[in-house]
Amino acid sequence: MRTLTATLLAISAFCLALGITQPLLRFEHLVFFDRTPSLIGMIGELWTSGDAFLAFLVVSFSIVFPAAKILVAQAILARNDGDPVVHERMHRLLGAVSKWSMMDVLLVALVIVAAKTSGLADAFTQPGLWFYATSVASAAMATVLLR
Repeated sequence: MRTLTATLLAISAFCLALGITQPLLRFEHLVFFDRTPSLIGMIGELWTSGDAFLAFLVVSFSIVFPAAKILVAQAILARNDGDPVVHERMHRLLGAVSKWSMMDVLLVALVIVAAKTSGLADAFTQPGLWFYATSVASAAMATVLLR
């Protein structure tokens, strides 16, 4: 079981890195214009356009919390001593980080819905979104196996 959990965490970390750097969506505006932003690109655009607080929120919920979830799960997996107090604290931390790291899924869903319902652009999924979803799913499976 430890090998499966470790494999899922490695897959999650690898896919998270690809998910934040590869294009998430392709937006087609009118006939001639299209954009394929990555999560990092979206954050950069928010920052340069003066929306620093929103950029901070997206970084926190889409990159920091998912990465922290993977790191805490890996720390629990690697920890061998039987101190029940530390074990309980790490599991509570994992539970808290897991709840906040799922906000990224909601964020991506809102972007897709907004683009499709506005009528101004069509949105199509790109590999980054699939890598990101794989990262979320494999991290969730790994944390279930850790309990």
